[in-house]
Amino acid sequence: MIGFIFKRLLQAAFVVVVVSLVVAVAIRMTGDPALMISQGSTGITEADLVRIREGLGLNEPFIVQYFNSLMGLLTWNFGNSFVGGTPVNLLISKALPATLTLAFTSLILSIVISIPLGIAAAVSRGKWSDQMIRIGSLVGLSFPNFWLATMLVLLFGVTLRWLPPSGMAGFESYIMPTLTMGIILTATNVRLVRTTMLETLNSQYIMVARAKGLSESKVLYKHALRNCAIPLITYFGLQFGGLLGGIVVIERVFNWPGMGTLAFDAVSARDYPVLQAVIMILSLMIVLVNLIVDIAYGLVDPRIRKE
Repeated sequence: MIGFIFKRLLQAAFVVVVVSLVVAVAIRMTGDPALMISQGSTGITEADLVRIREGLGLNEPFIVQYFNSLMGLLTWNFGNSFVGGTPVNLLISKALPATLTLAFTSLILSIVISIPLGIAAAVSRGKWSDQMIRIGSLVGLSFPNFWLATMLVLLFGVTLRWLPPSGMAGFESYIMPTLTMGIILTATNVRLVRTTMLETLNSQYIMVARAKGLSESKVLYKHALRNCAIPLITYFGLQFGGLLGGIVVIERVFNWPGMGTLAFDAVSARDYPVLQAVIMILSLMIVLVNLIVDIAYGLVDPRIRKE
């Protein structure tokens, strides 16, 4: 098991290095931060722009800048923001917990709802309850996340005034963004759980378990669901990684002070240190999630450890 984990750690480190290199190259194609900073000022000369670049550390060779960004990830010191001069690690320390909490609560909500519904749909295959669950999941898949988020804000935040329409001010602030992402995720997860359960329920060992007189709940949750674990773990892990990387739209709609909002503002201002730090940390988090999924594979099915 130790060798299995070490191999996955090496793969994770390689992915982070490659992603950070691509980001470092791509971000420098977006424009000159010195020009953005000097906008609105009169009498700016080329010598002034050179001094600004020197102050930002942009006069150093690319390889030096890239190495500094990697060391920043290891030491949690990403330098200062080009806008305002705030230490980037402080910005990250405030934004990262907000994004992780929102993504985690959304995924947990989806899992809690989708597993019982998916099992119920599989058990009642072809019946009216199965049809209703499948239609509901199809409707959920049809909602664009930004549209659903906007409708929730208009209904519960503006019209009824039951919930705060934006910001992160307490437990109530989590309800609408969590519901928005949870509904979209549940619509997909219900269909996945239903499909995997249908395949498992037709297996011979399920028939044997029922023939032994085991209760239906024990057959479903202890035997059938356990053997569906690997595809479900895979997909839920990928979903969490996707949430971390694709939460920008939801954070913008709800004015959520997370990594997505921080990255969006950094792109607009060509704030290299902030954007590089955000992308690298999110990439690292996604890689770690996939590493945890791989380790979970090895715990669920020991045969995978030999790969």
